[in-house]
Amino acid sequence: MNGVSAEIICRDLGFGYGKTRVLEHFDARFAPGLTLVKGFSGCGKSTLLKLIAGYLAPTSGTLAIPGGGRPDSAFQRHSLGFVFQQLNLLPLASLRRNLELVGTLAGLSRTDVHARTDKYLALLGLDAFADRLPSTLSGGQQQRAAIARALIKEPTVLLLDEPTSGLDDLNCRVIMKLLGSHLPPACVCLVATHDQRLSDLPHEGLDFNRFLPVERHLVALA
Repeated sequence: MNGVSAEIICRDLGFGYGKTRVLEHFDARFAPGLTLVKGFSGCGKSTLLKLIAGYLAPTSGTLAIPGGGRPDSAFQRHSLGFVFQQLNLLPLASLRRNLELVGTLAGLSRTDVHARTDKYLALLGLDAFADRLPSTLSGGQQQRAAIARALIKEPTVLLLDEPTSGLDDLNCRVIMKLLGSHLPPACVCLVATHDQRLSDLPHEGLDFNRFLPVERHLVALA
């Protein structure tokens, strides 16, 4: 690697919404592989993912993506896969077209776009629905489609925000199988979740509740 880090590195990271502090003096390193970021709703997991993606800017500290740079528009276009809780599938495009547009914008060749679209739709059990609009599918199918779309770039950083929230066990198992067996090589994958079912996956873990500024007074009580 010639000294170039393959990790995401957060040093003394801070962020707040107005006067409400979400992160203070946050230090972490995320290596290639799967890391589950656990914590209660509202504890800041989604904020951390958006900071790593470059959708939010830290108010203090530094954040480096694999390769040592900062998250910017080029990183977002070529190397980042992000699945939001809202999914954000294009409503007037078929599932296939949703994936193809992302691959094309990332600069993939037409051959790679078509091959990867077929690959990830099949891995997530969506090949029979490739020409359907998102609105005609179940919630679980839409969730799996959003994950397929994030993977078509075979990103170096994959960020999933509550990818199994509200899903039945069958949909959860399909997603777990993909995360356990089909992450791109050297991909740093962070999954923000409070779903205990995902704990069965081989993973590193981060308990995000302990970074809540408002909870520090509990240390003395404990």
